[in-house]
Amino acid sequence: MSAVAESVATVSQDRGALAKMVMSLLDHWKLSTEDQAALLGIAASNRAALTRYRKGEPIGASRDQYERVGHLLGIHKNLRLLFPQNRDLAYRWMSTRNKAFDNRTPVEVVKEWGFAGLLMLRAYLDRARGE
Repeated sequence: MSAVAESVATVSQDRGALAKMVMSLLDHWKLSTEDQAALLGIAASNRAALTRYRKGEPIGASRDQYERVGHLLGIHKNLRLLFPQNRDLAYRWMSTRNKAFDNRTPVEVVKEWGFAGLLMLRAYLDRARGE
């Protein structure tokens, strides 16, 4: 196998591990299939993609999706750092109404604003952590 082919295979494996990781996170957040799809920027009807990602098929073929995964993992990291003693709260946060978002849930913010909504959530949590 050439060095380029090995590199491509490694990236594919990494993105497969990333897919499993983010799907596990979405499960911990107890989100509906529709909400999971919205966070990943795919059609709500595309349940097949979610199933493939759970099995470890590489995620992030598009830059948008790859960056979304990075922001979702960053949001999770912030929540774990903000609520180190309360894992349940960290996992519920995405589906809990928040005054900072006009009493909408963080998931609703992403559904309304798309990628910009993810950036808003990440920035909000970064500020909450003092970054």
